[in-house]
Amino acid sequence: MRRPARHLLSIDDVSDADLRALVDRGAALSRGEADPPRPLDGQVAGMHFRMTSTRTRAAFSVGALRLGAHVLALGPGDLQTGTGETSADTGRVLAGMLDLIVARTGGAVAELRGWAAQDRMSVVNAMSGTEHPTQALADLATLRLRFGDVEGLRILYVGEGNSTAAALSLALSRFRGVELELRTPPGYGLAPDVLAAAGGHAARRGARITELHTMHAPPDDVDVIYTTRWQTTGTTKKDPDWRTAFGPFQVTEKLWAHSPKAAFMHDLPAHRGEEVTPGVLDGPDSIAFEQAANKLYSAMAVLEWCRGDIA
Repeated sequence: MRRPARHLLSIDDVSDADLRALVDRGAALSRGEADPPRPLDGQVAGMHFRMTSTRTRAAFSVGALRLGAHVLALGPGDLQTGTGETSADTGRVLAGMLDLIVARTGGAVAELRGWAAQDRMSVVNAMSGTEHPTQALADLATLRLRFGDVEGLRILYVGEGNSTAAALSLALSRFRGVELELRTPPGYGLAPDVLAAAGGHAARRGARITELHTMHAPPDDVDVIYTTRWQTTGTTKKDPDWRTAFGPFQVTEKLWAHSPKAAFMHDLPAHRGEEVTPGVLDGPDSIAFEQAANKLYSAMAVLEWCRGDIA
């Protein structure tokens, strides 16, 4: 009997056990420990990206092909949602034809929840306006590979409290002993509901999440320093002088002096000279491009999980 499809719309939709299984599976695939079976043989995976994407789109398209699926590309103007069809109706129609869909909408996740109001077609959020859950899974798989485990790591995040930061906070706060400190410009922090949810997870799991709006006195001897581009894909900022607010929140060699053994992570694309200096991004402690490569393996883990092939 066919298993009901599972959806990945938010990190908070995934149980603690499934979150760890997804991270571990992505790391195992990256290590090449086993050739995955082809659980998607004969299935059709839709890729619907309304916004530009290099890593996420390539990762899920290649991952689906490696797992045996046929891939159907649906462009930003291809669906009738643009002419007024409801999300729920679109989901019902697509579910009669596709086995899963990976979608980057840039809008509210509520639209994807409308698509997920059925149990035949899996729906994967490839970045909404509020959260980028598949990025967090690749990030945690990279941490697992680098440090052996995620638990107990000390991580400094510098930059906007954007969709990547939201997913990272919701994921890391569920691993025991993790300390995540976010340094975000005033007015550009995590959404209050995300910060509250991450804080709740942290209290339950013995982790710690803090957010400060200054670069004064950064923490010493963290394991990881993480940043993202200042201008998140597909977004704009209301304040015309926003770069002044972001200026101090750059990852530099001076910041590195506080944590000389840290690994550097970036979800890419990077703008050298803005959120990070070239010496950090291209330096020996940067694992940003390993992180990007791991998006493929985490995408494969997500696709397997959606179709019920891992715990």
